[in-house]
Amino acid sequence: MPAAAPAQPVAERTPFFSRPGALLGAALVVGVVGGFLGGYLGQLAGSAGTAGSASATSSPTGTVDSPAGGSCNAETVAATVLPSIVTINVVSEAGGGVGTGSIIRDDGYILTNNHVVADAANGASIVVIFSNGQQIPATLVGRSPQADIAVVKVNADSKLPTVAIGDSDTVTVGQPVVALGAPLGLSGSVTAGIVSALGRDVPVPADDGTTAVLAGAIQTDAAINPGNSGGALVDCSGAQIGVNSAIATVPNASGVSGGGSVGIGFSVPVNLAITLAEQLIETGKVSYPYFGMQVVVIPAEVAAKFNTEPGLFVEGVAPGGPADAAGLQDGDIITALDGQPAIDAAVLTRIKLTKKVGDTVEIDYLRGAEPHSTTLTLSEAP
Repeated sequence: MPAAAPAQPVAERTPFFSRPGALLGAALVVGVVGGFLGGYLGQLAGSAGTAGSASATSSPTGTVDSPAGGSCNAETVAATVLPSIVTINVVSEAGGGVGTGSIIRDDGYILTNNHVVADAANGASIVVIFSNGQQIPATLVGRSPQADIAVVKVNADSKLPTVAIGDSDTVTVGQPVVALGAPLGLSGSVTAGIVSALGRDVPVPADDGTTAVLAGAIQTDAAINPGNSGGALVDCSGAQIGVNSAIATVPNASGVSGGGSVGIGFSVPVNLAITLAEQLIETGKVSYPYFGMQVVVIPAEVAAKFNTEPGLFVEGVAPGGPADAAGLQDGDIITALDGQPAIDAAVLTRIKLTKKVGDTVEIDYLRGAEPHSTTLTLSEAP
């Protein structure tokens, strides 16, 4: 019999490692998480020896080679970067979870994922564990659910070690990388691999019921698992180039996905993450460019039924807004934005995350059966 067609991979947030109970004394016992690695029991100790230990994945010589040439000494990278990587515990009456963050300012600002700390917006507490085992309460500075980025802050007695910030625009496919974090609650863990692809727009569910987009995400085969969320993806110099945020999993016969790393992980490019983090630090929120329209997705099967093109149906246009000024009207069907097919709402989210007020967006649309093009200038939201 012919082999069955392989199941399509499903992108999902790298869940922070959920666990029942609360932080007890110096040690956190991580409970079993069904659907991730059932039956696995890990212990996150608050002592300096355990919390600061590194579990490095590398070749016998301590280097990670890439098909494109070049290599990383994972041991050297780990020694350089781990002091600036923290484990983030979110604790509530219902339980909590474990994620990761990187210290981006020596006065205590820490970059992480929104889905790691979103519960703090509803009263959960945050405790940060440093590589030396020290535990300090943290506060939520601000978050961007749409980009899955957040910032928390601790008040430390002295300046903290910070991660070097790289340039994600210079990352190349095939270059070696190292991921650092707390997979399954195991602090100070290090994995290594290469950049598998660039420019992935990865839609993932947001905690507010909307869709977050990892815009222009870096794909890597460095092992990323639940608990790595918010951690650093770094280059061979130890400079952060991404925020580890999501993994792809293969659904089973019932369509249910789960499990750990299958070698397909996604990181928010650090250039975008830092831009958003700076806004959060300065104002506590992110201001997104404004389109001035409401749209509804027309799936391909619906478009075929009504003999039209798939795209974004313009349901409403704000008078005097950017869409109105660009000539768009209710009932138009947007087929492309900046040359990219408008097949889902995520394309709008990507543009809002990667463009700023005053930037322009080229729009292809249908009015009836007639194709048109226009240029929309993004503005500030009213």
